[in-house]
Amino acid sequence: MTALHELGLVELTGLLRSRGVSAREVLDDHLARIEQVNPALNAVVTLVAEQAQAQAAAADERAAGGAELPVLHGIPMTHKDTHATRGIRTTSGSPLTADLVPTHSDLIVQRLWDAGVIATGKNNTPEFAAGSHTFNPLFGATGNPYDPALSAGGSSGGAAAALAARVQALADGSDMGGSLRNPAAWCNVLGLRPSQGVVPIVPSANPEAWLSRQGLMARCVDDLALGMSVVAGPHPEVAAACPADGPAFAALLEDDGPADLTGVRVGLAVGLGQDVPVDPQVRRVVEEQARVLEGLGAAVEESAPDLADADEVFDVTRAFDMATNLRRLVAGHRDDGTVKEDVVWNVTRGLELSAEQLMSAAEARRRLDRAVRRWFGEHDLLLAPTVQTMPFPVEQTWPTWIDGVQLETYLDWMRSCCLVSATRCPALSVPGGFVDGLPVGLQLVAAPGADVRLLALARVYERATGFAGTAPGR
Repeated sequence: MTALHELGLVELTGLLRSRGVSAREVLDDHLARIEQVNPALNAVVTLVAEQAQAQAAAADERAAGGAELPVLHGIPMTHKDTHATRGIRTTSGSPLTADLVPTHSDLIVQRLWDAGVIATGKNNTPEFAAGSHTFNPLFGATGNPYDPALSAGGSSGGAAAALAARVQALADGSDMGGSLRNPAAWCNVLGLRPSQGVVPIVPSANPEAWLSRQGLMARCVDDLALGMSVVAGPHPEVAAACPADGPAFAALLEDDGPADLTGVRVGLAVGLGQDVPVDPQVRRVVEEQARVLEGLGAAVEESAPDLADADEVFDVTRAFDMATNLRRLVAGHRDDGTVKEDVVWNVTRGLELSAEQLMSAAEARRRLDRAVRRWFGEHDLLLAPTVQTMPFPVEQTWPTWIDGVQLETYLDWMRSCCLVSATRCPALSVPGGFVDGLPVGLQLVAAPGADVRLLALARVYERATGFAGTAPGR
């Protein structure tokens, strides 16, 4: 019999909702799995086992009483430690918030709880989610399930590691410069950065903010669609329209979708048209998988949207948003070593922005939006690397060289995702194969609002390759 922790989300929810297994049994298996794998990975940093056991018992009572069960009835999850969880410590990996216990939950967490998820704790993240390598002064670094001596990526690294290690069947996270996509790539799972408005960020210091997104990771497209069916949808506090709501994602589970990719137009852009440095091993995998897409019927050509304005849009918007969110916390701690240097750098850059820089970035965004719309008028998907390099040792802060190119900042090795973040496009990292046993992710990008179609096309590739089913140690 397959162990419960090996089951995907769709199968596990089916068992729970049919009363084939109890919420307490699933929770016990989840907690045992944490005890088994977490010492090597350091993915789960806060555990609330007793609280979860009480919730599981209540869930079983509801099931026994014949009540209608929510979609994710009895599913145990740890949440990203930057997501506020009511009554559960939320540290953001920082000494400044080490003892913070929120009195509210972020909307994405609350929607998961309302759908029946049982919270079991929090998973690791870089300090204030700054960077794509998961380490912080409170808990240390998270190791990769495929080699714990290497990085799991970030900032949703603890979530991706827990998911890949079969601790849980679904994981939540956030993504400004690749924080859902990068760890998904290195942990051989899927990570979706949704279109603006699909998963509203509530509460938010700036309700007009658009660069950062919240979303989910899963081990297959169907599991991801099921999770998105409960977290996607509009909210009155966010003005942005919701182009793909929960029912749209749920419908994907009822539709087997296309059998191949005939008629799908794909632009292959390893360097994203901006000379992004990419490790030759990663480049080889991406180009090989482009041929797989061709074999599935897609028309593949080397092409990319004009992303010449994307760096300016990303850099200015990121700095502004980081300063908006963190300036009060960082004030008074710039020089005492209490706050990560990269966080201080981001906030300082935001505070130093001039009106001219903000206006120039707004104009650049208008040009970028136009270029993206024009390109997607002739293409269905953009194919690029998710991460420009292979996983590096956990002791390393960030890589300083890629393919002979020296990197100046901690963001440069994430540029393959940052450039895409500057667009309004949904982007999905899918397992694309392995190099010496380590996963490589493909970044698939679709037109703004085409989130559901992006998943449908990715499912064709997923079923043809089977990479997503290769668990650590196999």
